Amino acid sequence: MVLLAMALVVTLVGGMTHHQALRVYKATHQMARIQGQGIAYGAEAFAKQILRQDYDEDQEENLFVDSAEEVWAQYSAVVPVEQGRGVVEVQINDLGGRLNLNNLLAATGEVNEQARQRLDRLLTLLEIQSVRPAGVIDWIDSNRQTVNAYGAEDGDYLVMDPPYRAANQPFADVSELRLIEGMTEKAYQALAPYVTALPVSGTGINVNMAAPLLIQSLHPNLTASQAESVVQQRADSPFENIEEFLALPEFAGLGLKADGLAVRTRFFDVASRVTYNDNTYRLVTRMYRAQDGSFSVLGRDEGQRNLITKERFSVSGEG
Repeated sequence: MVLLAMALVVTLVGGMTHHQALRVYKATHQMARIQGQGIAYGAEAFAKQILRQDYDEDQEENLFVDSAEEVWAQYSAVVPVEQGRGVVEVQINDLGGRLNLNNLLAATGEVNEQARQRLDRLLTLLEIQSVRPAGVIDWIDSNRQTVNAYGAEDGDYLVMDPPYRAANQPFADVSELRLIEGMTEKAYQALAPYVTALPVSGTGINVNMAAPLLIQSLHPNLTASQAESVVQQRADSPFENIEEFLALPEFAGLGLKADGLAVRTRFFDVASRVTYNDNTYRLVTRMYRAQDGSFSVLGRDEGQRNLITKERFSVSGEG
């Protein structure tokens, strides 16, 4: 009886110890997450200050232009936290120099032919043959009728394993492209850097930020060398307006229109990676900068990795 009682006590104590250790681990993990989140929100505020300063400088010069040559666009910032106990890395990513997938439909629900053609040319330049613009349009239009033979609606997705339906609403995130019929992981990784999913349609591509391949997709007769030439010219002097961009000799005789083009950016992703007390917390915050320079946070994502890709610039100071 004594041995049985001792065995029962040992079993109970062992179980209690295990549960206690598990609770301590969960509490420690939650505390580390809260600390990291708080620091990441501070990184958001830091990024807002940088972008607000950029806006104020543009206002002083009466020239509202965002270009790849600006400091915020070239570098990520590394800021120490609490006397060496941690560090936060912050990177501001421009979203204006990408093709907005939600531009494929106009506010009326009709297909935006200009955006469709640009996406079609971009897919061709990337040598992606398994996906056509019709499939992307069918993903976001509200009806259940395919645009053409290259489209896909519920009937195509419900036979998949597992089955699912087309969204029939605007893209909430670029990662939804993985669900488009014919999209492979290789094709997605190739296309993703050139597109974005903004909460509005009708946005213009910032020609001061757009990659050479996206510049080339603006017209079927543009060559890779011409697109590279355009990018080199803006590096010396960013385009102050679309008229200046269209006046380049590379576009002579093409009939390229100003519609769907811009020289400034309103949407940004702020990527933060916080390393604090041997724990890592990651956050991507999507921001909108209004015409008056004010900011709105549109959403936050804690699930992304490989956030900091630009050359790092150290900022002294204490958190």
